[in-house]
Amino acid sequence: MVPFAGYEMPVTYKTGLIAEHQAVRTKCGLFDVSHMGEFIVRGPDAVAFVNRVTTNDVTKLAVGQIHYSAILNERGTFEDDCLIYRLEDHVMMVVNASNAAKDFAHISKELGAFNATLTDESERTALLALQGPQAERVLSPLISTHQSALINLQYYWFLTGTFAGDIPVIVSRTGYTGEDGFELYFDVTKAERVWDALMNTGEVTPCGLGARDTLRLEMGMTLYGNDIDDTVTPYEAGLAWIVKPAKGEFVGRSALSAQRSARRLVGFTIAERGAIPRHGYPVFADGNAIGSVCSGTMSPSLGIAIGTCYAPLSHTKEGSTLEVEIRGKRANATVTKFPFYKHASHR
Repeated sequence: MVPFAGYEMPVTYKTGLIAEHQAVRTKCGLFDVSHMGEFIVRGPDAVAFVNRVTTNDVTKLAVGQIHYSAILNERGTFEDDCLIYRLEDHVMMVVNASNAAKDFAHISKELGAFNATLTDESERTALLALQGPQAERVLSPLISTHQSALINLQYYWFLTGTFAGDIPVIVSRTGYTGEDGFELYFDVTKAERVWDALMNTGEVTPCGLGARDTLRLEMGMTLYGNDIDDTVTPYEAGLAWIVKPAKGEFVGRSALSAQRSARRLVGFTIAERGAIPRHGYPVFADGNAIGSVCSGTMSPSLGIAIGTCYAPLSHTKEGSTLEVEIRGKRANATVTKFPFYKHASHR
């Protein structure tokens, strides 16, 4: 257990990081991510308000659909990344735990111009993530909704139903692992019941922060505080696809339109045995310091060291060479396209 964003969080359970990681890649793992923040926006201008404070176009979402987005400041850099859920009569914003209070204060400043209300439901909402190729089979018997709804649920869509017969739940086909899976939102007082019901299937491995990090990094998914923060724009982070300038004004739009950045977030691999990059290790290009490792680990799926860093545009092409300083020695690193890990069907 470690302190994380004001909570005590498990790094691993008794099976250990590697077993947890492989369980998600091959079977089914369960993460307690109830520390995440949930904001509810209601009122006639709910969609317009969320469109103002995030970069993606909320008006394009159908009821039951989700998208990935960003909350920016006026400099065009990240306050946070987030998920946006469009429900029948309101919008839900899901933000990072470490940023929840800051995010709420930041977006509240824009609320006055809109006929909408903003409430923080984080402490009343539990969130469990069931991830892995067996997730659908494990979850289906426990969810009550219309026939075949869960099976037919598409990626980045959600449904509402009941869990174990009487617990109202939002079930989304989303996750932070690159595997098929679901995230379940429900009343925090029911958390132990839902967790126990899933674990009692005998087919689920509990997973901690360690496996969550190795799984998301293998897929090239960014982590706030490592790969993105308030010094980085979506364009630099390779996330231009979540920015929709054509929708009209949003916080940070003017700064983004004027940006001419000379760097990009890249992935890299290191072939040298024992050379594992970690957050903060210095990175060099052509002998010159260019920054530091954002995220890095030994990939359990691939058996090689992987990492991310910001590199000058001249060194962002696949196959470009960088150097990472590890314990006083420089190891050669090769720029690699995301994701690092590809499923067999995609290789």
